[in-house]
Amino acid sequence: MERVEKETNQFASYVTGDYRIGVDDRVQITVWHNPELSVTVPVRPDGKISVPLIGDVAAGGNTPAQVAAIIKDKLAAFIRDPNVAVILTELRSHEFLSRIRVTGAVRTPRSMPYRQGMTVLDAVLEAGGVNDFASPNRTKLYRKEKNKTEVFDIDLNDILTKGKLETNAELRPGDVVTVPERLF
Repeated sequence: MERVEKETNQFASYVTGDYRIGVDDRVQITVWHNPELSVTVPVRPDGKISVPLIGDVAAGGNTPAQVAAIIKDKLAAFIRDPNVAVILTELRSHEFLSRIRVTGAVRTPRSMPYRQGMTVLDAVLEAGGVNDFASPNRTKLYRKEKNKTEVFDIDLNDILTKGKLETNAELRPGDVVTVPERLF
């Protein structure tokens, strides 16, 4: 299976250190020497946060440092040389982007949190293994890359019964593993 080196989804940004703030995250805004302007607020569905004195600020899609710079610029009209810090206190927006889904002929189809190093076998076992109607060697791994879905063949029966791990792919956030049913 060909391995694509560069991940393009938002979760990859989180892993590499430039986390982009998303809807439902919570951020703490601290304005040095101005505790009345320091607040902890959720990011609204429109991607904005409400900051005392200056009102709404676009946070969604920006890094904490970018949001701090925006707030600092707006506060400069009211406070001389404001020092602003933005800290993420709850990372909630990427929970669904970073999940792995296992569907089809498994005992318990499910959506589970992504964990680094997780493989197809790990995900299928966490879903209870294949059921009696499964056709495991026709298993597919679906991965969205650059707005297109790539499909990889997984020989799950060979992994489970013969220990052949060549197609036991390492999963990435957002992957979907589908085990089809046998054709009778």
